[in-house]
Order: sequence, then C-alpha cells, then structure tokens
Amino acid sequence: MRAPIGDFDDVRTAPEALDLLVAPVADAVRGWSGAVPAEQLVHVDTDPQWADTATFVEHYGQDLLEQSANCVVVAGKRGGETSLAACLVLSTTRVDVNGVVRRQLGARKASFAPMDTATGETGMEYGGITPIGLPASWPLLVDAAVVDLPYVLIGSGRRRGKLIVPGKAFAGLPNAVVLEGLGVA
Repeated sequence: MRAPIGDFDDVRTAPEALDLLVAPVADAVRGWSGAVPAEQLVHVDTDPQWADTATFVEHYGQDLLEQSANCVVVAGKRGGETSLAACLVLSTTRVDVNGVVRRQLGARKASFAPMDTATGETGMEYGGITPIGLPASWPLLVDAAVVDLPYVLIGSGRRRGKLIVPGKAFAGLPNAVVLEGLGVA
C-alpha cells in the first residue's frame, strides 16, 4: 500500500494497525462511524526521534509541512473552573489561544495545558497527541484550513508513527467545531 501523501516504507490502513496505536486511538478507530470510511485513515510507521514537526519534515520531506497539522491541548479557566479542549491547526500556524480559543471556550484565561495534564488526560504520548480518540467530553476546535486539505498528516497518539487522514474527516469527529482563524501565521 502507498500513502496518499509522503513517501513511507511501512503503510497500512489504521484498522490494520490497531496494535501500533495507544488504546484511546485504537478504540476510536474500532468504533469509527464518520462519513469517511475507517479504511481511508492511514497509519505510517515513522522513527520517534523525528516526531516533532520541524525534524519530521526535514527527515521525511519538506512537502509534508504544508499537509501536516498539530493537535494541542488547551486549558480554559473561568471562575476557578478549568476545562480542557483540543485544537487542530496547520503545522505552519500557531493556535490563537488568547483570542479564538478563549472566546470559543467562554474562558477568562486560556493557555496550553501542562504536559502531564495533556498526556494523562488523553492517554497519548507528548509529541503524538491526535484528535482521534480524545476524551468524549472535550471540545475539538479545528481550523477550517485543516478541513479543506485532501489529506492531513497528524499524530497517532504515540511518538512513533503518524496518521494520514482526509481533511473533511475532522469536521465529523465528536464535539468538533470548525473555526476560521483558529490557526494564525
């Protein structure tokens, strides 16, 4: 099998790679019910030392930079209460935490969640957090530019491996809200 983007040696559909995924991601793939069939979610095996976007594209190809997205966990605070959410933006942008995210969450203050919180609450490895398999109660804020791409390279829940997913699939994930301007240059 060949990946729809990039050039990878070990490529399989996500349902065929469940043993390579962390439990919450594998469970989400097993129970997949989106408009895009689960077989269109592709897992590519990659070296964990190249997991971060900058080193990943340097090693696997600069063309992937424009087709990659990062998923980050944010914490919104209001009245002593903290709520967590995930944001998915193109790798060439950064999340507008103090503008779009804060307003969307109705928070007085928003910031990136601490690493221990992000990994502990998601069951995923830092550097591999993905929007597939997030806690059911979390909002998933997705930049519209991500949804517009034919295919997007994202984390797999682990530092080893990535998922390649049709952009339109993200709009159908649980609690997904597609927003213009979530990712800023």
